Amino acid sequence: MDHTKNVRNMSVIAHVDHGKSTLTDSLVSKAGIISSAKAGEARFTDTRADEQE
Repeated sequence: MDHTKNVRNMSVIAHVDHGKSTLTDSLVSKAGIISSAKAGEARFTDTRADEQE
């Protein structure tokens, strides 16, 4: 990473189907990384196929 001082780590812990990916997508959207239209659908942090089921 070129700008390590801009890196932020976070964790969200909750039960299955309680909106962890939706919350994370919304935060990523607010940061300007994805469009607000994609928030809640992009599953930005679900990188493995089994996470996207």
